[in-house]
Amino acid sequence: MPGKILIVEDHQDSREILAIQLRLMSYEVIEAVDGQEGIEKAQAENPNLIIMDLGLPGIDGIETTVRLKQNPKTAHIPVIALTAWQEQDYKDKALQAGMAGFLSKPTPPRILKDAIERSLRGKS
Repeated sequence: MPGKILIVEDHQDSREILAIQLRLMSYEVIEAVDGQEGIEKAQAENPNLIIMDLGLPGIDGIETTVRLKQNPKTAHIPVIALTAWQEQDYKDKALQAGMAGFLSKPTPPRILKDAIERSLRGKS
């Protein structure tokens, strides 16, 4: 089932660790450091899935997801939140924005892989 995954994460270490994990799972990885770059890369690269941090500089991950879901070119791409923001309010806002899932950092690789596979099959 591997495909192309866009990581939108501003912290370099977190982004690199996640990219390594995804490559070990045989996914092609694209990286963006903020919401605007994430939108641009989603439109240009048409990934199968986006993993989105919520605490991004400029446009946060929730607003970035809203914009992606409003764009017919990117609305179909599942988005999973991967964030240190664990409060229920953030989870509610993320799901209302159209995210397919919500994971808290740090997430064990097996749970990450399961969430990705569920999202790619269209199951939240």
